[in-house]
Amino acid sequence: MSQYNAPFEIHVHGDVPLRPDVSFAQLQEALKPLWKYTGAKSLADASESAYEEEPGIRFDSGEHLLTLCWTVNGNDDFRQVLDEMCMSLNELAEQGAAIEVTFYDTEFDEDEEPPDAESRDDFVMLFVGPTPAAIMQVQRDLLVEDVVHMMERHFDASELGGVVAEIDRLFSDRFDALVSSLEIGKPPRGGGSGGSHGGGRRPRHLH
Repeated sequence: MSQYNAPFEIHVHGDVPLRPDVSFAQLQEALKPLWKYTGAKSLADASESAYEEEPGIRFDSGEHLLTLCWTVNGNDDFRQVLDEMCMSLNELAEQGAAIEVTFYDTEFDEDEEPPDAESRDDFVMLFVGPTPAAIMQVQRDLLVEDVVHMMERHFDASELGGVVAEIDRLFSDRFDALVSSLEIGKPPRGGGSGGSHGGGRRPRHLH
């Protein structure tokens, strides 16, 4: 697709621990939806971000880690690319991981728009992992972190054990329901959550 005059700048950010046996060739195949979207012929050709200060797409074979801090110009059809990427990364992941994706509206100018105008910015959190349990674990950890951070403005951390226990119960119930359903036999897929529109623009990740 043409990257010129694209309605969004899309930033993909996250670290995915990979199995020790994962090769660059396997990773290149798993990330094929990403680099094909840019029109590149290989992962190496597409690994550089649109911004020089961002590391781009990096594979640390020693640490068995995929690092994503990569911006591409695109459209809403990039969401399908993300779904395909998550499905493939599930097969290579050593443990659960979160991937943040931010869509920046390139046609929105805060200085020129009316005060009540809202951008089409969007933020999606995706999760990958080798099993549904691994994905739920990272979802649980992020939720606990967010809730505790918010509630520590009003309560001492030592008072929040009951809140954390209730979050654990909710995830345990969800996992039990998953186990008792037929979905446990299907390949896990990264799910999106936390999408939002407007309400201020998210700052970019700078390194």
